[in-house]
Amino acid sequence: MTTLGNTADERATDPERLLALSYAPASVRPAVAALFALDDVLGRILRTTREPMVGQMRLTWWYEALERLDRAPPPAEPVLQALAAHVLPRGVTGTRLALMIDAWEVLLDPELPDDATLEAYAARGVILFGAAATVLGAAQGDPVAPAGRGWALADLSRHIGEPAIAARAAALADAALSAATERKWSRDARSLGALAHLARMDLAVALDVPVRRGSPARVARVLLHRMTGR
Repeated sequence: MTTLGNTADERATDPERLLALSYAPASVRPAVAALFALDDVLGRILRTTREPMVGQMRLTWWYEALERLDRAPPPAEPVLQALAAHVLPRGVTGTRLALMIDAWEVLLDPELPDDATLEAYAARGVILFGAAATVLGAAQGDPVAPAGRGWALADLSRHIGEPAIAARAAALADAALSAATERKWSRDARSLGALAHLARMDLAVALDVPVRRGSPARVARVLLHRMTGR
């Protein structure tokens, strides 16, 4: 089973992520927040599980719970309730969100990830960003898929315990994030573009050096993106 570092809880309070998500139109911010909260929950399962079988059971519960949202009220679980209240009414089904489970669970494999496994894992970001793009009303030309793919791989590169795999994930993320950040984003989708820019800046920092989150240069870059879409 792949070893992940901490930060599943830290992501939820990351001031850079909060800044980026604040770029979403006010009417859909609760929906976008609920989507990223789901991703945080799934990441926490991987981070806190030592036995692959236990991790598989926990992820299966979430898969079934997400699919059930399409036909029944949510249980007394805050993330599921938020998804039912804010995301499903905007055209994203629980079945679509359940596909994120398939991406996360590839890290339960006891073997170290190869490129094919990393590509399967990257679907985590593609699905997450795609769902967010739906609720945001992103334009057809917004590079949502490469942004999500690169963001997920860059995130993994900073939090996986195996240096060689981290370096490979970063290398795979680079091309996707380059494609995602060289295009102009529509106004409503700039929260996702900002996350892509932040992930690309992460790649510029050596993997054994902490990222200075919230530094003036990083904040200035995403503020520029908010104003220009670039």
